[in-house]
Amino acid sequence: MELNFSSMTLTNSRLIPTSGTLLNNAPKSLCLASHTLLPTVSFSLASPDSLKLTNSRKVIAMAAGSSRDLELSSLTALSPLDGRYWGKVKDLASSMSEFGLIYFRVLVEIKWLIKLSKIPQVTEVPSFTKEAESYLQGIVDGFSMDDALEVKKIEKVTNHDVKAVEYFLKQNCESHSEIAKVLEFFHFACTSEDINNLSHGLMLQEALTSVILPSMDELIKSISLMAKEFAYVPMLSRTHGQPASPTTLGKEMAIFAVRLSEERRYLAETKIKGKFAGAVGNYNAHISAYPDIDWPHVAEEFVTSLGLTFNPYVTQIESHDYMARLFNTISQFNNILIDFDRDIWSYISLGYFKQITKAGEIGSSTMPHKVNPIDFENSEGNLGKANAELTFLSMKLPISRMQRDLTDSTVLRNMGGALGHSLLAYKSAIQGIRKLQVNEARLKEDLDQTWEVLAEPIQTVMRRYGVPEPYEKLKELTRGRAVNEESIREFIKGLDLPEEAKSQLLKLTPHTYVGAAASLALAVDEALHFGH
Repeated sequence: MELNFSSMTLTNSRLIPTSGTLLNNAPKSLCLASHTLLPTVSFSLASPDSLKLTNSRKVIAMAAGSSRDLELSSLTALSPLDGRYWGKVKDLASSMSEFGLIYFRVLVEIKWLIKLSKIPQVTEVPSFTKEAESYLQGIVDGFSMDDALEVKKIEKVTNHDVKAVEYFLKQNCESHSEIAKVLEFFHFACTSEDINNLSHGLMLQEALTSVILPSMDELIKSISLMAKEFAYVPMLSRTHGQPASPTTLGKEMAIFAVRLSEERRYLAETKIKGKFAGAVGNYNAHISAYPDIDWPHVAEEFVTSLGLTFNPYVTQIESHDYMARLFNTISQFNNILIDFDRDIWSYISLGYFKQITKAGEIGSSTMPHKVNPIDFENSEGNLGKANAELTFLSMKLPISRMQRDLTDSTVLRNMGGALGHSLLAYKSAIQGIRKLQVNEARLKEDLDQTWEVLAEPIQTVMRRYGVPEPYEKLKELTRGRAVNEESIREFIKGLDLPEEAKSQLLKLTPHTYVGAAASLALAVDEALHFGH
């Protein structure tokens, strides 16, 4: 069946077909009278079988020509973090990528072998010479992309990522006469999760210390600078979207700087934990081989030597409770930043901020005048994506069936995405802040038109001096009525107040009624928390 629609007339906001005929099994059409004000619209509905055949051919042609042969690049990456936004998040790659995971596995395995050589009771692994230790450390320090690819090549045979690291180390050490004698003590008494949990902890520690916390600090400092710079810029507050007691722009920025710094401090204080207790957390294998060694003490020494906090009560895995706490803290930091992004977006919408334009940039593909708050929108969007992943990680990771199931393994590989979207959001917000320019004329305009906000100080002073029904009198004067400077001043002059109090009220304007806002903004640095 084929339908050909020409047009229809528009009458009283309704579409009314003026004529029409529907025919079946022949050249068929539904014809409606034309209207000169509306364009002609035509479309055809082919048979279902014909549509299926056409679509199938298109899909086959596309697959043959492109997707099956695509190589990984910035254009074919499934995540925009590895494509469009790579330049902004690549600093996380050395720690949070699979390369980073393999690197830290290598580090942990080598450090464990060196630790064994320092335990007197493990006579089978004598103390290494300085040259041998230097050789082992050189594998860590010189670990390269080619080394990681070699590990992946071994993994294709073993189908086990941690075992591939062990074999890689044996291959690299078999030529060293001293280390070659103790190759089987690589991965001694370890379950894979002994290596993995420490590696994941080191990955997070490195990412936080080198990338995430410094970016948070830069963001907080950018906002605190706004607080001090705009400490004396009066601004109309809005509660429930309606005019409220004035504040200063700087003080509102100070609030966000302090809130964010609190979460940053909590994040820095989160203890990243590690376990090293074997297959089910009891040192079964360790004790069977060397029953006279205090293995829990050895494990604690080893874990803390890596800069992590030792967790003695575990199953096969470290319970990931610290990870949940860490990811929840980042999520809360992100929540506060979403609040900031939306407020800045709103202030831009009100005209309180202008955005410095850049030559060549385009705001809209069809509206040439647009200068959109894209940095804050990008930040908000990425924070939402990050928080969805962070929330899932914090909900999932502490749960594992009995002594261990494998569901955490694949989930842990996604930590980089959550941190990546967070980092991207921080950088977008910082970039947006740099473009902001205060429009003091627009701020002044709003304040000039809202003299009713002085109802609050007037009725408060009236209460002090015992004037009856102060709130009710101000409500009658201001609620739902147009109020201006003249009407407010006339009201004040008619009050039964001491002359000094009346004089002080007459000096008030919406611009000066800001309380301690300026001093709070200027003192913001004293309230900030920049931790370890």
